[in-house]
Amino acid sequence: MENILPHYSRPLPSSKEPSLSVKYWDTAKEEFDNKEYKKALIAVINYLNIGILKNVDTDKDIHIVQMHGSAEINIDISATTFKIYVPFLSITEETNVVALLRKVAEVNFSRFDLAQIVLDENKLSISYETPLELCQPFKIYTLLREICFRSDEFDDEFIENYGASFYKEPKRTALTEEEEEKAWLQIDNILQEYEGYSNYFKEKQKDAYQWDIGVISLLKIANMPYVNGVLRHELMDQIDLMFNSDKEFNYRVEKGRNYIKKLSGKSKKEILSNLYHTEQFISMLWRSSPEIIEEKLENFNATVEKYDKDENAFAVSYYLQGIFLKLIYNYNLEESYKNAIENVLEETSGLKPNDASPKLLEVYYALYNKKLNSKIVRVKREDKESVWRKLGNYLSYITIAYLVYTFLIKGAI
Repeated sequence: MENILPHYSRPLPSSKEPSLSVKYWDTAKEEFDNKEYKKALIAVINYLNIGILKNVDTDKDIHIVQMHGSAEINIDISATTFKIYVPFLSITEETNVVALLRKVAEVNFSRFDLAQIVLDENKLSISYETPLELCQPFKIYTLLREICFRSDEFDDEFIENYGASFYKEPKRTALTEEEEEKAWLQIDNILQEYEGYSNYFKEKQKDAYQWDIGVISLLKIANMPYVNGVLRHELMDQIDLMFNSDKEFNYRVEKGRNYIKKLSGKSKKEILSNLYHTEQFISMLWRSSPEIIEEKLENFNATVEKYDKDENAFAVSYYLQGIFLKLIYNYNLEESYKNAIENVLEETSGLKPNDASPKLLEVYYALYNKKLNSKIVRVKREDKESVWRKLGNYLSYITIAYLVYTFLIKGAI
């Protein structure tokens, strides 16, 4: 049989996902250059999350309190000073204080560039203070991202290993029953498709594509904004390993296969326990702009052009799927960029490589050359499930059944 591309169904939206607007980043740089330091700071915060200052009088001194997971982000902006204070853990009678503070000292020297974890009475907090004239936009962006990322990274570790406790319970919103069922079906489809394609590539001796289908499958799940908890950390670790070129290729493929097998063995209840919306101050994804994405794609351009020139539709299709999904995984993309990528991933679901590759290449070159058009970025998504998506779900099961039949039954004849 001729291979068809894996199916893609964009994740359900998350109401807690911070909204990014690139225009505020340009404003922040302009205001800072004009020595309007407070206005520059306001623009940086609006860039990171437009909802934070929605009902705040920015003409006066500004005080912000916003949860990010279990961390309470407190920001004060006066006419002269920027302060951030973030309590995220409490010390109790059960805490191994000496071991915990030894670990805190290690973390402060090795994992933080600007802020530091401090002991404040019985709280572990992250703090930083600086004059407004030193609040260069990229510095403040890096600082806020670092604080949010590190508080997320270390809270569970410090609780599990040293007996600390949450300063405040994380603000979590459960998925509705309908959302849970849709999310579960998406994850289940991805895992079943992986099994079918992995067997198909083994039969056809296309071993190099075992890495591609592993990465594509893991990224699809990791890009769901409501995947959190232990599952989120496992996926991040596995994706880091898959892209770690210092490790031997077959080792990475086998590790990916073993992890997906383990994930497939988890019960529906266990997976659903890691699916919920969580309050965020800023997105944990890296900031993006057309220039940043163009620079990132430059790393792949020689390979894309070679596959295109060789008319290797099979290689083009799988390579570009991986690139597009990794962009979503790494970067807080503008809406137009994210729509362009998700549109073409849905449009090429279940197509033969010869039919899919021109569509994928069109979007790739549009992103690379910063020439998106209305056809590519159109918003076609509806809140309710589209007819195409329903059809895609049926096609997924048919494809999986056929691949398994080809490998297990037909191959044995």
